[in-house]
Amino acid sequence: MSERKKVTLPMLFKKMADGEPITMLTCYDYPTAYFQEQAGIDMVLVGDSLGMTMLGYESTLPVTMDDMIRHAQAVRRGTPNAWLIGDMPYMSYQPSVETAIRNAGRFMAEAACDAIKLEGGAEMADRVAGIVASGIPTMGHLGLTPQSASALGGFRVQGRGALQAKKIIDDAKALEEAGAFAILLEMVPDRVCQIITERAEDCIIISLGSGPHAHGQLLIYHDMFGLYPRFKPRMAKVYADAGQVILNGLKQYVEEVTNHTFPQPENWFTMKDEEYEELVELLDKE
Repeated sequence: MSERKKVTLPMLFKKMADGEPITMLTCYDYPTAYFQEQAGIDMVLVGDSLGMTMLGYESTLPVTMDDMIRHAQAVRRGTPNAWLIGDMPYMSYQPSVETAIRNAGRFMAEAACDAIKLEGGAEMADRVAGIVASGIPTMGHLGLTPQSASALGGFRVQGRGALQAKKIIDDAKALEEAGAFAILLEMVPDRVCQIITERAEDCIIISLGSGPHAHGQLLIYHDMFGLYPRFKPRMAKVYADAGQVILNGLKQYVEEVTNHTFPQPENWFTMKDEEYEELVELLDKE
């Protein structure tokens, strides 16, 4: 595709106002970022899910700011034009507003991110307000919040009961009033997502497994291409089973090396006969 313009916040809000769905994916490395740039993805999230998808942890909790910065830098090099969001890892913002501002600033200064994302509702509104007041666009995250999965009873849908749904709706309004430019709703019932979207006045609502009524959709890249072996979430559509293609290729490689069918002449380099003969003479003189 031809080179596109840099995605800006006004462009995203215009898409929202025009009813044009916003596309968003996670991304953790340069090659994937390059492909997402070519595909024209609007928003790219360097999620702390990289702890599971890239680093092999059982949860997102061990991920550090240094992990996030390194991956965000790589993603930015691959997608210079997408709206890039750095995901605040566990305990990088919970301790205090000052801590939150400092770490959010690292994403902007060290990785050239356009925004940051953090988890939590009304209890994190002061962090959101502080970061926004520092000039950093901030995205909220409600519903299934992986950093709090233990307290939420595991990786399960949030807001199926009326009281819990009301809490999520109230939290969304608190984040919007604190200045969040967007809110990610993960594994929230579709009708709850619809209510939040309809009530949002100046805030982009993104759905991850929360139905079609948001302003945009997010998928985890590794889920949509079969690249995460531990489980396949119901909310993820597999667009291509790249994981199986890669596995088949690896098996074929092992077979060909074992059977001496790889490498072939086109897979290696050689030297001119006269140079080789001179080399042999030099070795013989030793």
